[in-house]
Amino acid sequence: MPLVKIHLRKGKGEEYLRLVSEAIHEALVTAVSAPADGKIQIFNQLEPHELLAHPSYSGVDRTDALIIVEVTLNAGRTVEVKRNLYRRIARNLERAVSLRPDDLVVSLVEVSREDWSFGKGLATYAED
Repeated sequence: MPLVKIHLRKGKGEEYLRLVSEAIHEALVTAVSAPADGKIQIFNQLEPHELLAHPSYSGVDRTDALIIVEVTLNAGRTVEVKRNLYRRIARNLERAVSLRPDDLVVSLVEVSREDWSFGKGLATYAED
């Protein structure tokens, strides 16, 4: 089950955040087989001076609509699966909230299965 942190500039309403949440979660469920009932997301709305990205780094044309999505998930996905996830997140956000693909940065943080505790102080996926 991925842990998703979504960073964007302040000022977006509850409906916008809901649509972003659903778009990202659908991409995770479809592209990396994340559990449909396993949504854990953190929204971090920042002042303009707190969310900085070069406007043309890596050949894109970023605007103030920038969203940075940081996904922590179990290690082991192929490069093709990851590429599919990036495409699906971009497509879903473009459809849901008209976010231009140039205004999306996605970072995957891969961890071992024993690095998760989803409650009760237990290593949820650790093998005994």
